[in-house]
Amino acid sequence: MKQVPRISEAEWEVLGILWKKAPLTAAEVFDRLSGKKWKFSTVRTFLARLERKGVVGSQENRFAKTYSPLISREDCVRDASQSFLDRVFDGAAASLLIHFAKNKRLSDRERAELQEILAQKRKGK
Repeated sequence: MKQVPRISEAEWEVLGILWKKAPLTAAEVFDRLSGKKWKFSTVRTFLARLERKGVVGSQENRFAKTYSPLISREDCVRDASQSFLDRVFDGAAASLLIHFAKNKRLSDRERAELQEILAQKRKGK
């Protein structure tokens, strides 16, 4: 797995657009973020930043420059989750799970899924 650099909250939003559909031009990313109060230049800045970080790659043709993610959503989520777990819960996954189980409402489906995961862990899988 490629090392994932630190990604800001705004960069996550830009990446979210590219993970849904890529390659896209900066204008296309901007259009998909139309509900945000960002300027086109801001979107271009975030794309350039993500490219410098190695998270996004670009390709120029004679019409436009297009951008595509170089790191999967799953890898970025895994890295961000581990970073959060380490910073907030000293790496203790059980503490994180207990915290959310106590403080968040879980649907029947979510509870069943958690129980299934724990059952699999008990079996050593």
